[in-house]
Amino acid sequence: MFFLVTGASGVGKSTVRKLIEPEFTDDLEVAELGMLGSTPKWEIEWRHRMVERTVLRALEARRKGKHFLLCGDPVPPGEVWAAPSAEHLDRLVVCLLDAGEQAQTTRVLEGGDNLSFIRHHVAFANWMRHHVIDHRHRPEVITQNAWPQMRWDRWVEIAAIQPPWSSYVIETSEIGPREVAQLVAQWLRQHIHANLEGCIAAERAPLPRDNGCG
Repeated sequence: MFFLVTGASGVGKSTVRKLIEPEFTDDLEVAELGMLGSTPKWEIEWRHRMVERTVLRALEARRKGKHFLLCGDPVPPGEVWAAPSAEHLDRLVVCLLDAGEQAQTTRVLEGGDNLSFIRHHVAFANWMRHHVIDHRHRPEVITQNAWPQMRWDRWVEIAAIQPPWSSYVIETSEIGPREVAQLVAQWLRQHIHANLEGCIAAERAPLPRDNGCG
């Protein structure tokens, strides 16, 4: 299973990763894009190439009996699902860390970002909260200037009303990093436990099936 904890700047993604990673050493391989061995360029095409690397890492982790968590970057689920190798993923599960405009602005400025970039961060946060629950909402935000290898046809303009990923939203405006991390950890535990139960049930079934249990 590919877990994606995402959100715009200022919602605490990297902090959450550092807080929860020790608990899930046996179950998850965890990464941020900047940890993948390529000098960060923070351009959309570079991000798409790195997302493909995470998908390949997730497939390798599955072969080892682990799930994969990408946490720390503003990666939309549509980019993961459009990565060239994503067709081999069994499931994409998304947790959006969200924050209101005032809380996000305060955190981004405290982090040393330029005031002139705030409107872009706020606009991206607004787009993300739509995108995670409705893949049809303005896909051009991430499909323009994209890496040519991306497979946008996997979800752009598909007939399905529901997106091809499941999503959960945590509103972080009024809570601190440790509480956010606890909520993310709880969300992960629930999905990992449910997947384990599903694998056990599949093993007991009279006919073998490809269930993505690794």
